[in-house]
Amino acid sequence: MFDLPISKLVLGTGFLLILIGLWGMLTHRNILRIIIGFSLIDTGIHAVIVSLGYVAGGTAPIIDRALPIQEASTRAVDPVASALVVTAIVIGLSVTAMMLAYAVRLYDSKKTLSIDALADSKW
Repeated sequence: MFDLPISKLVLGTGFLLILIGLWGMLTHRNILRIIIGFSLIDTGIHAVIVSLGYVAGGTAPIIDRALPIQEASTRAVDPVASALVVTAIVIGLSVTAMMLAYAVRLYDSKKTLSIDALADSKW
């Protein structure tokens, strides 16, 4: 039977989301699709970070009878990765909201979301 650890599956899914988001950002000319690509990259990075902090068969990093101090370094799940991802989710949501607000303002002023029609914003 197919035996793939969940952390490897999440890691692969994260990299796939990053690639799909990068493809979406580089190939589309619509600002909303670019924002969606950015969100996919953001979510993929979160999945990669969580999968890197995961320990198969691990437990919460609380030293007690279930996790003696001698086994803490090998069995405890890294809490830094999870805390980092929670913070990154909030920051990513804020950045996405700012990009969407900018897209709405841009559409109100230019009546288009194509970056090709926005020649005045290019260098």
